[in-house]
Amino acid sequence: MKTILNVIWLVLSGFWLFLGYLFAGVLLCITIIGIPFGIASFRIGVYALWPFGYTTVERRDAGAPSCIGNVLWLVLAGWWLAIAHIVTGIALCVTVIGIPFGIANFKLIPVSLLPLGREIVPTNQPFATR
Repeated sequence: MKTILNVIWLVLSGFWLFLGYLFAGVLLCITIIGIPFGIASFRIGVYALWPFGYTTVERRDAGAPSCIGNVLWLVLAGWWLAIAHIVTGIALCVTVIGIPFGIANFKLIPVSLLPLGREIVPTNQPFATR
């Protein structure tokens, strides 16, 4: 079932969101300081491309650098990516069939705003530790 949902998601919004994250990641990787943010953007872009069957969990070992990085991310790229999720989610919720995909888009907003200190794991092991 998750494969069917992922394929429909890919066609409706996943590919465009992935391109947005890819664009943000490339822009952030231009400077040496932005490389960790670019890597986070690529990681979340893959999650936005194929989200069903995966979830995000908070990493307990993420400390103050992650918090500071999230503030910088929010200013540099987070707002724009969150707006993309909001617009896409509203557009998907216009139809009855698109409502689950719109809700999935709204669930991606927190990770698009504050991605550092979060880990993407399969849904069958959301509390697994490394």
